[in-house]
Amino acid sequence: FRSEAYRISAASRGKELRLTLTPLGSGEPQDLVFRFGMSGSFRLCPITQLPRHAHLRFLTRESPPRALCFVDARRFGSWRLGDAWQPDRGPCVLSEYQAFRENVLKNLEDKAFDKPICEALLNQKFFNGIGNYLRAEILYRLKIPPFEKARTVLEALNDTEQARRKKNSSLTLSKKLKLMQENPDLLELCHTVPMEVISAEKKLFDPDNSDNYAAFKNWLQCYLVPGMSSLRDRNGRTIWFQGEPGPMAPKGQVSRKKRTQLKADPEALIPKVTLRASKQHPKAAAEEEVADRLRKGHARGRKKATIAPSLPEPEVPLKARRSHRKTAGRGEAGSPCD
Repeated sequence: FRSEAYRISAASRGKELRLTLTPLGSGEPQDLVFRFGMSGSFRLCPITQLPRHAHLRFLTRESPPRALCFVDARRFGSWRLGDAWQPDRGPCVLSEYQAFRENVLKNLEDKAFDKPICEALLNQKFFNGIGNYLRAEILYRLKIPPFEKARTVLEALNDTEQARRKKNSSLTLSKKLKLMQENPDLLELCHTVPMEVISAEKKLFDPDNSDNYAAFKNWLQCYLVPGMSSLRDRNGRTIWFQGEPGPMAPKGQVSRKKRTQLKADPEALIPKVTLRASKQHPKAAAEEEVADRLRKGHARGRKKATIAPSLPEPEVPLKARRSHRKTAGRGEAGSPCD
């Protein structure tokens, strides 16, 4: 990215991304911290081909210029000025793995672990970086019922870890790593599963490349996969799984089987949410709309309404306007977020 006035660098931690705009001349750097909600992303494109819902744009010095755009169709994402990460989020599962692991195991008395493991995995105070599709993939690989009590699942890791250390005390580091890879526990998968996605291909989520998106679809083993069961947790979020749901499963729900194939076009997975549904539970409504459309083969003719009218486009040199959207609070620390 090359601008007339500044350069851009970025750093990430869990579910947050920090952009730093550094002046080419005199002046102090300007930071913005982003949260992405369910559909937020960045895209670099020609100024003449701006995507819809490009709520924030940084222009290059080329002629004609290109724009680095923050794109968010559902408007659950947000940004704020400043360089501070959100204070109640725990260590990042990717870049701070050891601290993340210790933070979970030393706080197992916290009431967050009274909940089912599928709900605890979305608590960003302890699992900063884990979202809905990742929790499904992690639990599926270990054959853990999603509605097993979180503390029951995690307390077993302390005993396993102590036994592993005693048994492997004489092994070399490479052999220890090999054993961990062959028999990973839940916290290790919270690190390695998202790393698989990151390392698979840098353009894996490119919405303009259906082949790359198909590669991600093929990587999924559980989430939205035909034949898997699904239930909504107490926060209204759908969890996909195989086998028994577990002792803390919500009463009165019937597990649904996923029969229709995922569409290769990622734009098909971003339906508009009706105003009525979004007022009750915006994220759950959007997620359920996705599942419903996939099951019904994207039935045409359904009336839709966007969540909110289009925002005015801010001008962004070294300063950017802070987002004041009502949905900015979605996905806060300690609450479920995608």
